[in-house]
Amino acid sequence: MITVSLCMIVKNEEDKLATCLDCLKDLVDEMIIVDTGSTDRTKEIAESYGAKVFDFEWTGSFSDARNYSFEQATCDFIYSADADETIDEENQERFRQLKEDIDELNIDVVQMYYCNQLSHNTVYNYDRELRPKLFRRIRKYVWHDPIHEMIKLDSTVCNSEVEIKHNPTEDHGQRDLAAFRRAIREGEYISKRLHNMYARELYMVGTNEDFMLAKEFFEESIEDNGRDLDQIKEAACVLAHIAVIDGKAEEILKYSLKDLTTIPSSEMCYELGSYYRNKGDLVEAIVWYYNAAYETSPILDIHRGGDMALHKIAECYREMGNLEQAEDYENEANHWVVPDPG
Repeated sequence: MITVSLCMIVKNEEDKLATCLDCLKDLVDEMIIVDTGSTDRTKEIAESYGAKVFDFEWTGSFSDARNYSFEQATCDFIYSADADETIDEENQERFRQLKEDIDELNIDVVQMYYCNQLSHNTVYNYDRELRPKLFRRIRKYVWHDPIHEMIKLDSTVCNSEVEIKHNPTEDHGQRDLAAFRRAIREGEYISKRLHNMYARELYMVGTNEDFMLAKEFFEESIEDNGRDLDQIKEAACVLAHIAVIDGKAEEILKYSLKDLTTIPSSEMCYELGSYYRNKGDLVEAIVWYYNAAYETSPILDIHRGGDMALHKIAECYREMGNLEQAEDYENEANHWVVPDPG
């Protein structure tokens, strides 16, 4: 059976840490807890579970802290966890079985299902999706990106049936948006993955002010020859949203054409619907909201291709005095569910 090092980075997690470690104490062979500046009982709680606790001066990068935690590990595999995660008894048993089975397999990385993703305005579009969680230590995996950090995988990966429940107790949206702005100010290159996440986070939790503060970055991005079509479309959606806020028709036309000349996105159709609704043209607004809901697919925020667009159609019909149509679309919106990504 393989041995497993638990590696975590924490700060002021006294309310959640014990619950997390209770789930893991019989699954892992070593606990590495890297603290980035707690002022509560976090370190004391970690030590009560026999964890090796290390202090790490915060650099502004989650990847730096995670890489440091991995450097302290000594077991065969490393399990990366956050304090707001739990594993129930059924999945603890799956984890134990995995530890036995993996010995006979040439596996470097194991993915597990991350569940309850849509709580507290997380940046993710699906409630259950696979994430790499268990890593063979000798491969020396390195975390990348200062926020929404990830490990680049170029090795043998397998998918498990282990499910991890994410239990966020606070909305990190504003913290994350501030971190994006800080990284840009400090000259950090925003990778394709982070470009997508910045745009997604704006759409999901951003205020009008957040969009305005992002305007310069996405204006530069949309003109950057190093960005691919996906990133240009993401930037176009963000900039079109800003143009709708400002009521600038020429800019809405400019950015919508960058999206609509390829495969149109739900987000851009939604923005056009909002523009026409603001202008008082409810019939045209319904056309574009309908396109967002039924004729296109989202690239950033799945809700703009679903319940949000349907609610807007209902609101337009209600303003037009067509209460029957409004009720139909309102009912459809209220019963809309996030589609299964599989």
